[in-house]
Amino acid sequence: MIAENDPAGMGIAFTNAINRYTDHQCRLITVQDRYGIDFGKDIHLPDIHDDDFDEVADLLEHSDIIHFHMLRDEHSHLGPLVIRDYIKGKKIIHHHHGHPDYLINAQRFNDKYRKLGRRVIVSTPDLLHVADDAVWVPNLVPINDPPYLPRYETCLKNDRIRVCQAPTRKFDKHTDEFGRVLTRLQASHPQVEPVIIERKGRRECLDIKRKCHIVFDHMRGWFGISSLESLSQGKPVIAGLDEWNIGCIKEFTGADRLPWVVARNETELEIQLEQLVSEPDARFRIGMDSRKFMEDCWREQDALAVLLREYDVL
Repeated sequence: MIAENDPAGMGIAFTNAINRYTDHQCRLITVQDRYGIDFGKDIHLPDIHDDDFDEVADLLEHSDIIHFHMLRDEHSHLGPLVIRDYIKGKKIIHHHHGHPDYLINAQRFNDKYRKLGRRVIVSTPDLLHVADDAVWVPNLVPINDPPYLPRYETCLKNDRIRVCQAPTRKFDKHTDEFGRVLTRLQASHPQVEPVIIERKGRRECLDIKRKCHIVFDHMRGWFGISSLESLSQGKPVIAGLDEWNIGCIKEFTGADRLPWVVARNETELEIQLEQLVSEPDARFRIGMDSRKFMEDCWREQDALAVLLREYDVL
């Protein structure tokens, strides 16, 4: 896999899953960090010293599949190595995660992939409306690794109610609306404590979220990694899932009912938060449902199987 930066940690997550659950070997090459978050790395170009690109060259030469994330393609370089010099006979797939430059130039990308006969996969169902002839490969989280294990309502201090969001880009994740709602709620519920997580290491971010009572993702219709992490941790998770995304999630999971608490605008967000803040029993019940949903329907192997099917048809 080759990525400019690791998109929400999904490069290293799929790399680890392939190496953990299959007989195949996968390596991840990243070029830069972004948002100050350490998702874990494999081959990270800024960490290469003394121009020692031999391992990168060996991977380019001997890999069967080149899996590009986001905007990267064969016309980019990895240090002194130009990727197109190594693609003859390779199977190539492009994986899009909603990068803004992709969204505003989607037709150009669609035309390019159609001309080259390339397969495209996307990280969230909404992108199926953007990418032509694409397949949704659900993101994954290692639900049984310690940071992702549940910490339910009954294991949290109840003198305050911590409500958190971990946005990568606040302007894009309804952080202003979230802040306004919590400010109003604090007038009647002074025990409410807003928690905005920014520029923290991956493990620290997950540790903070495990100590929170409620997690807000965003209201853009789809869902982020933050949703999956927090469902795994046994939290009530609020997101503005639209009917298209709900339908795609149900088709993937086979579940009749999803654990997300749905709020699609500021008014609905305030109503849902008011109810969750007032009802600890509901927070506990929804948190239990969240974890069970991930255990039953969204294991690493479930998402990985979709990716492997796409590899098989390259």
